[in-house]
Amino acid sequence: QVQLVESGGGLVQAGGSLRLSCAASGRTFVNYNMAWFQQAPGKEREIVAAIGSGGSSGASTHYALSAEGRFTISKDNAKNTLYLQMNSLKPEDTAIYYCAADPTWRRVPGTSANQYDYWGQGTQVTVSS
Repeated sequence: QVQLVESGGGLVQAGGSLRLSCAASGRTFVNYNMAWFQQAPGKEREIVAAIGSGGSSGASTHYALSAEGRFTISKDNAKNTLYLQMNSLKPEDTAIYYCAADPTWRRVPGTSANQYDYWGQGTQVTVSS
């Protein structure tokens, strides 16, 4: 069992940056695949970025095409914290961002919401034009 608490969302102008954080409870954070998903009004929850289990550096990562080159997912196992650095934000990035954890060992981190067992409450990101 793990509990996830996101923070760092807010209102930002297009072209700006935000850093989301996700604090995880429990001592097995290192064993979880972690991910950020976004959900805009009327749309399904979609993968933004994922990072594999294991060490903080060198873990396998995956990015949605829309996030590639603008967002960076990272984690600090010592702090049990997942991050999402978001740069060059666009109005279409506006959504609720959720942190998710998957305890199943996988060669690469999953990209589907149904592969993740634990979810945070979400944090709102709004990008104005």
